[in-house]
Parts: sequence; structure tokens; C-alpha cells
Amino acid sequence: MNNQEILAQFGPREAMEYDVVVVGGGPGGLSTAIRLKQLAAEKGTDISVVVLEKGSEPGAHILSGAVMDPKALTELIPDWKAQGAPLNQPVTSDEVLFLSETGATKTPNFLVPDCFHNEGNYVISLGNVVRWLAQQAENLGVEIFPGFAAAEVLYNEDGSVKGVATGNLGIGKDGEPTDNFQLGMELHGKYTVFAEGARGHLGRQLISRFKLDEGKDPQAYALGVKELWEIDSSKHKPGLVVHTAGWPMDSQTYGGGFMYHLEDNKVTLGFVTGLDYSNPYLSPFEEMQRWKTHPAIRQYLEGGKRISYGARAITAGGALSLPKTVFPGGALVGCEAGYLNASRIKGSHAAIKTGMLAAEAAYAAVTAGRQHDELSAYPEAYAKSWLAQELNQSRNFKAWFKKGVYMGSLMTGIEQWLLPKLGIKSPPWTIHRSQPDYAMLKPAAECTPIVYPKPDNKISFDRLSSVFVSNTNHEEQQPAHLTLKDAGVPVNINLAKYAGPESRYCPAGVYEFVKNEDNSDRLQINAQNCVHCKTCDIKDPTQNIVWVTPEGGGGPNYSGM
Repeated sequence: MNNQEILAQFGPREAMEYDVVVVGGGPGGLSTAIRLKQLAAEKGTDISVVVLEKGSEPGAHILSGAVMDPKALTELIPDWKAQGAPLNQPVTSDEVLFLSETGATKTPNFLVPDCFHNEGNYVISLGNVVRWLAQQAENLGVEIFPGFAAAEVLYNEDGSVKGVATGNLGIGKDGEPTDNFQLGMELHGKYTVFAEGARGHLGRQLISRFKLDEGKDPQAYALGVKELWEIDSSKHKPGLVVHTAGWPMDSQTYGGGFMYHLEDNKVTLGFVTGLDYSNPYLSPFEEMQRWKTHPAIRQYLEGGKRISYGARAITAGGALSLPKTVFPGGALVGCEAGYLNASRIKGSHAAIKTGMLAAEAAYAAVTAGRQHDELSAYPEAYAKSWLAQELNQSRNFKAWFKKGVYMGSLMTGIEQWLLPKLGIKSPPWTIHRSQPDYAMLKPAAECTPIVYPKPDNKISFDRLSSVFVSNTNHEEQQPAHLTLKDAGVPVNINLAKYAGPESRYCPAGVYEFVKNEDNSDRLQINAQNCVHCKTCDIKDPTQNIVWVTPEGGGGPNYSGM
């Protein structure tokens, strides 16, 4: 049964009314909710706010490096230290390394661009920060519904956004309601703020429906594959921040590694691969495993233990790819829109800041008696903010690196090291891009296969054991949330022309080409492995894969990430 048939038989859905509905309980969504309630308290008014979070709890699906710039958090909650925010480990030193296969060259500190300097920042678990933000929100009276996935945008008769509906529960693999069936509910808001993170399921629909990206550079994405380790105390350097470029990537492929030393003998490390790569044989997961074997990284990990794993797409296009962020009845904040500063490898400060700005615009509108119009005050406030200035300075970063690591490194040095020293805050030139990431993949016949070393299960691991430590779980009987527009495309085009790249770009082993009894090929989708990274939705060369919302509460349950 499709959704319309289900509604015809079991509807109507229960509806709940709020002033503001927030979709996504990450830093952007929670900051929106907190700021709304702060303003209401300051002005002695009342405003009803609800946050929907598809993870089993706030923070369960949050994955980020992360080194956090506390600037926006200080604006939102000035006494965050006294309130116990889990920013416990200040950055103590930065290293930027260029790797060859066996060697490493450290960039002299005076040549490191400002974007890679982290004085005053903190090495954090963003998941833990989000859990703390959720507590602050609830203390202010925000309603948070964890385990409820917003599956559908609802519209008023005039086309403005009315709110969202949560997904139905208890649908079997055959699409039919089971004995455990439960109809989704509707949440109506005067305004709805979407904060789903990179490549949000509903945000993608809104951008298309309202043509929010018209006239913009195509959005650019990367995949971050991350692990959390507990290492030997003698090797632990609290607050050390390491970034690497070069090996194992070739000079034309964007990618780099990071290792951040947390407190308590923990290190968080990962590898970021630009999803504009051209060789279909490349596997971001395998590149991450190979990168860990480099002597500069291995030295910290030997004798340690991997305790968690995850992966997430990153919206990295910056200012030139930023869509219009408002539409009748709603707004996009944080990585849903693409406010991450790729040159700084930071997005949580931008998510918090944009959540605050959207909240201030929504509060003014609601208290003025308005609803379902465009919150134009939000992009106007952004344009005057420190964040707009920061993103404008780094607007060419992604475009330069699409021309290769040497050009990218040189021009980043000029734009973010030399020009500021000359008193020039923003580059006097702009470099545009025209191709989306999925269009960059070359036919397999034009590329050299990549042979990756087998995992040693000490430093490097396979996909399935990695997914296991991500605590990923989906209700087995629900329909697969990874859908195909045309079931023939994976074999007839992707496998035939591109050697089946979905079997390699997925960091969780979801896509697998297997043989039928007659020796023909078919694509098997292991949806239960999905860590919700969204890479397939972005990188599929035919754009045939569509990620839809699974039942709320499913997916990874990250701890300490």
C-alpha cells in the first residue's frame, strides 16, 4: 500500500499545533529551539516549540570530527562553562602534515593558513555536546520527540509549508500494515525549520520544489569516515590536532585525514574524501583504513583499541553553493543548507549561529501575528553576520581543490595566509564550479583498478566489523529505505559502465552485486547496515538511488562520536 492508500484506510492522522516545528535535533535545530525559548523568556511571551529527532535520542546520529569554535555557543549560552557544556579539552597544538607513502613533512607553523589554526577551540564529541544542548532546550520548555522521523512535508492550499508528518510505524517488507501498525502524526507550525544535516531527505525536496538553488554553483559533498580509539597513555597528547594531505590520495583527488586527541586517552580520527572523485574503483572506506597504516598515524594507534565507527556525508560547497534559505512557511539552517566552512573543517559553530538567526526571525514573525510567509529577516541577518564574512573569505576553497591538491594548497595559502597578511580580507576573484559530484565519475574502462590491502584487524578493519561497533540497528521487517527509481539501472548501467561503484562508495556494505542462479548479476541492498551517511543519494552516477526515511529510532547509535 502506498501512503495515500494507508491514509484512506486508517486516516486521518492526529495533528498537533505549534508555533515553530523544528526538524532535526542536531546543533542547528536545538539552537533554533533554545533561542526561540530564550527570546520568549526575555520578553515575557509564550511560544510553543517542538523538535523532531529521528535518532533514538539526541546525539545518536551525530557524527563530526570535531574541533569546535565556541564563538556561536558563547553567543547562545554565554555561561556554557558554568552550565557544564562538555567542551573539556582545549586545543594545545596544531600539525599540518603532507604525507608520502612512507614519510611526512610538517608544514612550518608560520606558513599554516589561519583556517588551520585552532587556538581557542576545543576537541569535542559533538554527540555529547548535542545531548547537553537537548537538556538545555528541555529545561527551557522545548518539547523533544526522539525516535520520530519526519517523513513528509505538509503544504497549505497556497503552497506554503504547513508542517511535517512523521513516518508510519509497523509497515512490513511487503508494504502492508502489520499487527503493530501505527499511523504517523502531523505537526503543524506557523513556521517549520529544517535542520536535518547534510543532504537532508526533506530539505532536498524543498530545494527542488522552491528552486532554492537556482543560479548557484552545484552543491559539493565529501564523505567523512571516522573512528574513536582509546590509545596507550604514553602516546596520548591531549589537545593535539593533526591534519594530513597527500597519501593515500593521488594529486587529482580531494581527500585528507584528521586525528584529534580528546581527554581520557581517547583520539578521534578519520578521513574525508571529496565525492567528486573520478575513479569508480576508489573506496573512501578503504582509503581511510589504508591511511591509518601510515607511520605518522600508526604510531599513535599501535597497542590501542578501536571503540566506535561511523560515516557521514559533509555539505562542503560553501558560500557559492548556498541555496536560498527561506521559502513560504519555513527555513533551512546548518548543514541542511550547507553553511559548513570546508577550509576550517568546521560546521557546528555555523549551525548554531544560523539556528539562532532563524529563531530570531521566526520569533519576530510569530509575535507579530504572521505565519507561513517568508522569513526574509533571517537571510538579511546572515548577510550582516560574522559567519557570512567567514564563508565569503573561503568561498573558493572547494573550487581550487577540484583542480588538484597542489593547486588547492597553493591558492588556499594565498587566499587565507598571504592576503590577510596584506590586509585583504576577501579574495578579489571568484572561482565557480558547474558540475555536480555524481557527474564526475569516469567509465571504469578509462580508470585503473585500485587494489586495497587486506585488513589486519588491529589497525585496519573490514566494513561489517566496523558497522557492528557503530551500534546500527533497523527493524528487520520494515521496507528498505534505500529505493531505486529503476531496478534495471544498477546492473545495466552502473555495473556495466562504472564497475558497480555503489559496492565501494558505501562505507557500510549496503550495496552488493551478487550472482543469480543463471550467473547473471543483481544488486542486493543490505539496508539493515545503513549508517545514514547519504553517500549513495549523492554519488550514484545515474541518480537512481533515493534515500527515504526509515522508521524513527533506527540507524546508528553513536557513543562518544
